[in-house]
Amino acid sequence: MTMSSHVQELRKKHQTLSEEVEAAQRSPGADEFQIAKMKKRKLKLKEEITRLTDA
Repeated sequence: MTMSSHVQELRKKHQTLSEEVEAAQRSPGADEFQIAKMKKRKLKLKEEITRLTDA
């Protein structure tokens, strides 16, 4: 896997997770703990993308 394809895959995962977070936040009775976990995973993905693209 090349670096660019790896970064593209990470971006796809970040986008998917972003959509899941938005859907969960709109859902009545959403589990705030699960949303917080998803947001943390999303942030870690973004940090990894930034680290790889700034290198």
